[in-house]
Amino acid sequence: MQQEPVKNLRGSGKKVGKFLVAVIIFAAGWLVGNGRISLNTASDVAEQVALNAPANLSTDGLQEIYDKLKANYDGDIDTEKLLDGLKKGAVAAVGDTYTEYLSPDETKEFNSDLNGTFEGIGAELSKKDNFVVIVAPIKGAPAEKAGVQPQDIIVEIDGEPAADITVSEAVKRIRGEKGTTVKLKLIRDGEAVDVSIVRDTIDIPSVEWSIDGDIGTIIISRFGDDTVSLTQKAAKEFASKNIKKVILDLRGDPGGLLDAAVGVANVWLPEGTTILEEKRGGETVKTFTAPNSPILEGVKTVVLINEGSASASEIVAGALRDNKAATLMGEKSFGKGSVQQLLDLKNGGSLKVTIARWYTPAGKNIDKEGLEPDQKVERTVDDIKAGRDPQLDAAKAALK
Repeated sequence: MQQEPVKNLRGSGKKVGKFLVAVIIFAAGWLVGNGRISLNTASDVAEQVALNAPANLSTDGLQEIYDKLKANYDGDIDTEKLLDGLKKGAVAAVGDTYTEYLSPDETKEFNSDLNGTFEGIGAELSKKDNFVVIVAPIKGAPAEKAGVQPQDIIVEIDGEPAADITVSEAVKRIRGEKGTTVKLKLIRDGEAVDVSIVRDTIDIPSVEWSIDGDIGTIIISRFGDDTVSLTQKAAKEFASKNIKKVILDLRGDPGGLLDAAVGVANVWLPEGTTILEEKRGGETVKTFTAPNSPILEGVKTVVLINEGSASASEIVAGALRDNKAATLMGEKSFGKGSVQQLLDLKNGGSLKVTIARWYTPAGKNIDKEGLEPDQKVERTVDDIKAGRDPQLDAAKAALK
């Protein structure tokens, strides 16, 4: 979720910073997105920010603090940790949950984890109020096997308090080598729950699909580099077998690459159809439209969402519903309606900055609100434990 060595924008020769359309971080590392379809060039964004900032930032006070700390502190001072702390504190003072400084190690974690393979417990994390919460455990991962549930609040990690820490800090403390154990104290429905989780290698396929009778199902777990091509492959297989009913399962999908969200929506939406708008300061700065001809246009589709469906997932779900290409079913989605840009720093770290808000084709920003399904269907913890999936059953019934 970080990088300043920016990548080319669709071969245009322009360079842009990465754009994030996800909020959630895996307990084994980041699974957050970066769209390569840009809002503006990185320099354009920087210029816009600079218009509202002082020309220079005085660091005299920081130097004074360091000098007095160095002269008076009874103990050793790790200069690198001190500098990292200063950077994190300065960025955190902005007061935005999604704007933060990422250390070089955190940057490396993101780059590897975006591919969907990492070592950890396999749970999606986010920040609500002052606590890090479990959005959803990954199916079959150590967290799920240990009994971790959606909306569990993390209050301790290995016996250390976890209040008022960032998601990235929680990730750093929870992640670790395969075979090692992490202990979490959770609050669930007002009761304390202690769990011990043995870390393992987590390998998350971006897209899986299947055909059951006359219904095709596509499950997207994250929006990565291969998500569009795999979704297109599934759609072409459906088309070749004359499948006219499709379930798009976005449950527990925390988001990912912005251009992947646009590409997936384009599988259903005709060229030129609005998928989302980005606004900065209330003004529209970019409208994203479907770039190509669709594969599944007109195919009856149900999109499954839940509280673990965030950002890029919400972009796709909102675009399909607003353009009358699909019906939403399940539970209210997470509610992440802002866009972050990742800028690489000289030290190998990166800066994640909220640069815009995104809106559905109908003009709705879902930040902190989420998308309400057209048909609400709950899936309880008891359902999950028993292997029941009433949401999937309802989607199939709706397509009959």
